[in-house]
Amino acid sequence: MPAPTPPLTDRLLRGWLRCRRRAWLDRHGPALQRQWSAHRALALDDQLRGFQTLLPERPGRGEPAAAAGAAGVVGLRLRGRGPEGLTVEAHPPLLERVDGSSRWGCHAYRPVLARQGRNLTREHRLQLMLWGRLLAQHQGADVPHGLVVAGAGRGLERERLALGGSLPRQLDEALQRLAADLGRSSPPPLTSDRKKCTLCCWRGICDAEAAAEGHLSEVSGIGGRRRELLVALGIDSLAELAAADPAALAEELAVHGEQHREVAPQLVAQARVQQQGRELRRPEARGPALPELETAPGVLLYDIESDPDARDDFLHGLLILPRDPAGSWPAAADDPGRYQPLLALQEHGEARLWARLRRLLARYPDWPLLHWGETEALGLLRLAERQGASEAERARLKTRLIDVHVRLRRHWLLPVNSYGLKAVAGWLGFRWRQRGVDGARCLLWWRQWRRWCHDTNAGPRRPGRRAGAEQLRRIFRYNHDDCLATWAVACWLLDQDRA
Repeated sequence: MPAPTPPLTDRLLRGWLRCRRRAWLDRHGPALQRQWSAHRALALDDQLRGFQTLLPERPGRGEPAAAAGAAGVVGLRLRGRGPEGLTVEAHPPLLERVDGSSRWGCHAYRPVLARQGRNLTREHRLQLMLWGRLLAQHQGADVPHGLVVAGAGRGLERERLALGGSLPRQLDEALQRLAADLGRSSPPPLTSDRKKCTLCCWRGICDAEAAAEGHLSEVSGIGGRRRELLVALGIDSLAELAAADPAALAEELAVHGEQHREVAPQLVAQARVQQQGRELRRPEARGPALPELETAPGVLLYDIESDPDARDDFLHGLLILPRDPAGSWPAAADDPGRYQPLLALQEHGEARLWARLRRLLARYPDWPLLHWGETEALGLLRLAERQGASEAERARLKTRLIDVHVRLRRHWLLPVNSYGLKAVAGWLGFRWRQRGVDGARCLLWWRQWRRWCHDTNAGPRRPGRRAGAEQLRRIFRYNHDDCLATWAVACWLLDQDRA
């Protein structure tokens, strides 16, 4: 007798709406190859903070709490029937009591969803619709609306979503297609746009398959839309793109916009570099990549760690790197210079942070300020403007800022599928001291540290001062390594210029 088919769940639906392949792997994939993701932990942290603002009192749990009319209920499992007799199960993270009547008495409930991002997406709508449908069956009362929250504290946003219109039909169609995909003997193909695959717990499996088959998304500069255009022209892999004629491809893509015509030769060149596995200096590049370092007495490596949701640049890290007396630059592998972390605590105010940064930069007036990407330059210049720095001072600061990422892209093509710092420095052999750490995990550590420092109600579960100090050391170590990685790329550029 065949085993019964497991139910479709809200988790599977959420994964499928993001990526059809992810839902299949969630059910059938090898559990040992599932990777932990800090982004999921951050989402759960945001959800908890939002729910605590919405309902400050502790919610009740399960059926007894719903029967007792608790203001909020967690841990209630909902199970019902979907289209074509499909069994569907959901575990809403929070139910909020509302006016009405249900089988529990003179009250009813509605589901609450914590939104990630600024806008409601199809994923949010269909997930709320599923919860509302199953909750209506369970409580014996209609659920005309769901609640969406975002943020926390005084900034909590509330939005009521009507669970009607075309949403029931869209949900039925999604559940049927989800069931069909889960019934496949092999996973659906890789998604066209793999930019968000870094957030997925199955990224290891999909990255390996993409590299093995030469998926077009492996070519740096190709997203979902460009891949569709190339596939329509019969170019379906990295090898086929590398074999294409750049001029002919430019003319074929010109009908879709001038930007596609201009980028076609670059895509072909990038594919060839990745196929051959060796770097190539851009033929149009002129002069050294970092001429400012030829006579500089030293450099400052600059990296910011941020909480984008809170718009909080919480750490400004600088690596102070003097030139040695012989005029040579130290190698990144030697862990050179002195690292100076500047924490930006909101309770201390921005003026204090700017004063510290200003004093430090003034000690090294002729030293270039190297960073990776536009975040640091934008953050520092905006901070200076907010704190009343003169136009002349901001102009001087701007001339000191050197984006190593821009200089690299201007002079070189590398055999990497991404020009992010991790990929480029990793290709050069640089290794971060803490394995598997990224910006999201660093942000998670920061939020935990802030909560430990300020949550006086944590009681005996509150970590001690030693644990808090270790958490800060992890954050500083990651930021320090980002500075060293940026210097590793700069050193490589200097070596190529000398060669």
